[in-house]
Amino acid sequence: MRFMMIVKATTDSEAGVLPSQEQFDAMQKYNEELVRAGVLLAADGLMSSSNGIRISYPEPGGKPKIMDGPFTEAKELIAGYTLIEVKSREEAIEWALRMPDPHGFGQGEIELRQVFEIEELTSNDDLLAKETALRKQVKEQRQR
Repeated sequence: MRFMMIVKATTDSEAGVLPSQEQFDAMQKYNEELVRAGVLLAADGLMSSSNGIRISYPEPGGKPKIMDGPFTEAKELIAGYTLIEVKSREEAIEWALRMPDPHGFGQGEIELRQVFEIEELTSNDDLLAKETALRKQVKEQRQR
C-alpha cells in the first residue's frame, strides 16, 4: 500500500523561509530511517506558490485556464510530500507520527492519503496491461 504524507504550507513556507539547520537535520534523519526500513519511495519539498502555476478547467470540454501564483490561503497549499510503501494503514500512521514538525513552531500539519493502485480504478485488462507497461518503462528510464 502506498501513502502520501502531504506537508501543508504555512505563511513561512509561502514566504520562502527555508528550514533551519535543526529542522533540516531532523528531516534528514527521518528520511534515513524510512530508507533503512525500505519504505521510502520519494520525498521532496516544494517551492512556494509564488513559483507555481494553476491549471483549471472551468467549463466541461473547454480550454484550460492558466493562472500564475502566488495563491491565497496557505493552509490549503502543499509545501512538500513524502511517498511511502507500507503493509498497512496503521504502519503509515506510525511513520507519519514519527515525522518531525516540518515547519517548527508548532505550525506543521501533515495530511496522510492512500494512493490508488491501478487495480482499484479499473478491471479492464487492456488498461491494466498498458499501465503496467508504462510503469515498467518509467522504471527502466530511471535506471539509465
